[in-house]
Amino acid sequence: MRSASLGSPVRRLLFGCGLAVLASGCTIEPPEGTPPAPMAGVLESGPRETRFGRTGDEVVNNAQLRDKIRTLFGADWNPGTGKIQRGASAYFGRVTSPRGVRVGDKNYVAVTGCVTTACPAERVLLLIQETGDSMLARLDEGGYSHYYAYGPEWGAAGSTQQATDAALRALSRTGDPYPRA
Repeated sequence: MRSASLGSPVRRLLFGCGLAVLASGCTIEPPEGTPPAPMAGVLESGPRETRFGRTGDEVVNNAQLRDKIRTLFGADWNPGTGKIQRGASAYFGRVTSPRGVRVGDKNYVAVTGCVTTACPAERVLLLIQETGDSMLARLDEGGYSHYYAYGPEWGAAGSTQQATDAALRALSRTGDPYPRA
């Protein structure tokens, strides 16, 4: 009776080489000249997260940030005036508490939110530099991601897309970064 193994060492070697070839074939290099994605990580809890408010709503409505956030999204802030059908303001219908994130050499206060009636697909990540002078955002609208930048230093940690995506990956490693529906 035969066992259910791969058999001889040669077969195992060929099987292992085949898997290695398949795994390496899935890697796609970025276009030449593309800077590497910045390193990102979630920071330990401390006073930096509550610099602009203790809740996500307090951060989004903070007197120092309110107008800057609306400027960040521009015409997309209100429904029917930009490319975002619901308007970016709807994506802050349900928000998480602020968290500290480091992207490259910059620290940010991160707030995530979603459209109350469509949390799994319609969500936003807002990154506010500790000084409040620069912001980045990623807004996911039904399968499409839109990126936004505001302020003088927004490009310091790489492109807007690279920085926000790196922050989102860091937040995801600690659990679901978005509010629950």
